[in-house]
Amino acid sequence: MTSEKIAVVLFNLGGPDGPDDVQPFLKNLFSDKAIIRSPLPVRFIVSRLISKSRAPSARENYARMGGGSPLLPETRKQAAALDAEMNKRGREAKSFIAMRYWKPYAADVVSEVLAWGATKVVLLPLYPQFSTTTTASSLKSWKQAGGPSGVAVCCYPDTPKFIEAHARKLIGAWEQAGKPSNVRCLLSAHGLPEIVVKSGDPYQWQVERTAGALKPLLPAEWEVEICYQSRVGPLKWIGPSTDASIEKAASDGKAILLSPVAFVSEHIETLVELDIEYKHLAEAKGVKHYIRAPALGVDAGFIETLADLVEETLADQTHPIRSSCGGRICPANWKDCPNHRSPATKAA
Repeated sequence: MTSEKIAVVLFNLGGPDGPDDVQPFLKNLFSDKAIIRSPLPVRFIVSRLISKSRAPSARENYARMGGGSPLLPETRKQAAALDAEMNKRGREAKSFIAMRYWKPYAADVVSEVLAWGATKVVLLPLYPQFSTTTTASSLKSWKQAGGPSGVAVCCYPDTPKFIEAHARKLIGAWEQAGKPSNVRCLLSAHGLPEIVVKSGDPYQWQVERTAGALKPLLPAEWEVEICYQSRVGPLKWIGPSTDASIEKAASDGKAILLSPVAFVSEHIETLVELDIEYKHLAEAKGVKHYIRAPALGVDAGFIETLADLVEETLADQTHPIRSSCGGRICPANWKDCPNHRSPATKAA
């Protein structure tokens, strides 16, 4: 073991623990300026209206999973697996979980990190693709909570072990389903309002980078397409939408193999939206094979990816934020990219 005590802060969205938590969780979500880009008085009103109107249907969906979100238990498994991997590498490391819109909040975790006596801190969002609405919002909340400064990992959209883990999940699910032919592989990511991307958020570009790295590892005869799910509100969102892509695949007579390519844990968007709602849609449209690859969870390759990111960050403490390759990977037009270092790789 080294003499360093390394605190790894894992960031994710969070989710309600039970039915009574659903409405306040939604209020927290829609109060975030990164989500609702309006002045505070407007956000206050909008968050109250949306949370109240969406709470009943959201409670029904969470009831399908036992009443609350599985995201925190799933993230705890990832934290334990990461600690074990770091321990195996001779590091004294402890992972702390900071959720953005429900407990444990960043403010709750700061005191735990300080009490543990960390000598170095790595801020590691469980969002492989950077967005102002996810990673940036979480890092901001950590800073506002007075969290100890550390080096943050902004993104890792095409890290080899991460990509290979997705490929294994997809091929394994396809093999378990009997290897149907005429496959259209849908890589489903959480959507964003188009205006957010047009303002300079690199999320969509990074999702495309993930897909570009993944496609060569999949059978050549598969068609591979990106789609976006979980749209809310009246604004135009980036597309194509996952439901429209499912309907198009059905009309083309395709077997559908679907991967939650931007989600690293099972939660409401995968267990309800993909497994129930979109499955029903596919069946209603006559799809004979609807196969959903699991989220990465504690896949060994994914946990190794996280451990590698921690190791690389510890070896590169010269800047407050780094990508999986150190320097900036986003082209210059994506102005919301937080990495201002010289490019470490040639961006497409």
